[in-house]
Amino acid sequence: MKRAPLTDGQFKPLQDADDPPAIAGGIPVRARENRLVFGEPVIGEAEIASVTECLRSKWIGLGARVERFEREFAHYKGAPYAVAVSSGTAAVHLALAGLGIGAGDEVIAPAMTFCSPIHSVVHTGATPVLVDCRRDTLDIDPDRIESQITPRTRAILAVHMCGRCCEMDAVLEIARRHKLLVIEDCAHAIESTYHGRPAGLMGDVGCFSFYATKNITTADGGMVITRDPQVFQRVKSLSLHGMTADAWTRFVGAPSGYEVIDAGFKYNMTDLAAALGLPQLAAVEERWPKREQVWAQYNERLKDLPLLRPAPGDADSRHAYHLYTPLLVLEELGVTREKIIAALDAENIGVGIHYIPVHQQPYYRQRFGFADSDFPNAAFVGERTFSLPLSPAMSEQDVSDVVNALSRIFRYYAAAA
Repeated sequence: MKRAPLTDGQFKPLQDADDPPAIAGGIPVRARENRLVFGEPVIGEAEIASVTECLRSKWIGLGARVERFEREFAHYKGAPYAVAVSSGTAAVHLALAGLGIGAGDEVIAPAMTFCSPIHSVVHTGATPVLVDCRRDTLDIDPDRIESQITPRTRAILAVHMCGRCCEMDAVLEIARRHKLLVIEDCAHAIESTYHGRPAGLMGDVGCFSFYATKNITTADGGMVITRDPQVFQRVKSLSLHGMTADAWTRFVGAPSGYEVIDAGFKYNMTDLAAALGLPQLAAVEERWPKREQVWAQYNERLKDLPLLRPAPGDADSRHAYHLYTPLLVLEELGVTREKIIAALDAENIGVGIHYIPVHQQPYYRQRFGFADSDFPNAAFVGERTFSLPLSPAMSEQDVSDVVNALSRIFRYYAAAA
């Protein structure tokens, strides 16, 4: 079958039951040079100018731009204190260390998440105690938390998945009754709120990621926010070798000496990263409704396909629309997720997987003896989840290409099944 290429290099898909997917010899929905890249950051002239200005200043390390980014992010979130750091992983590690969690402690954490927050627990010397997720929201299931609490439990690590906050009323009530600390991993939840409260300020510490795929990017970077001045001071010091003063503070006239008061880390953000982050932060509210629009288009146009679409948002809360993560109805397709992803790749559409559950990773299986039977929902989700491209830069044609690619792929495999 023939397709007429559009002027921008795309191909106008035609609805035809005999049209095979590219993996079976059909013409790709998108040309190779116009591949839809998953997680591509939106970088405009404001970002380029800001980074260029920083380079020309010749101060690219920790300095005034980092301080400004901290102030503006704190203002955006309504946080009294913020510390900019080198990654979201560093943010979680610093939060745990800043709260005094260490060897002999246990931390409740979700099985359905990326490995990095769980690594951070391990790096403190504490033991991660995993809890299953809910199948509809992918967030930690509060009903399963309490049975995992022991006398050694010190904290709950609540990871807000895909832009939707965990059920924080329930999580915070459990924490209150058992006198536990709460760390929020807000890597997916920069813009999110829960019942009117901003993500990151409901627990003791909030942690954010500015990795290249996030709704705000500094290429790689993170932020720790808190209402507690003592936690703030400890995190600030630990983020730069455990020192009492950094090079910028000394440069602008503070005493030139410093003391090392703890065995800290090299986790600080640089001005070069902050220079990218500042215009990104300024644009985040403008870009949020565009992400919401793409999400809504997917939700409407994918409703008749063999997918379990993400659960609708809570009317009293705000979803960040960071990821659109349907679950494949594999029973109707007769093939694995890997086949579907390979077929989308052949259509020149990139996708992600969020996530292979932590308990299925070899390191955690071998060290802690985790098994699928302990986390049936995470195992179910982990086998079926995949993430579609979602960006404020996406056009209606981009969304149409994704939907048409999925339609022809599903039609092909369902017929074979």
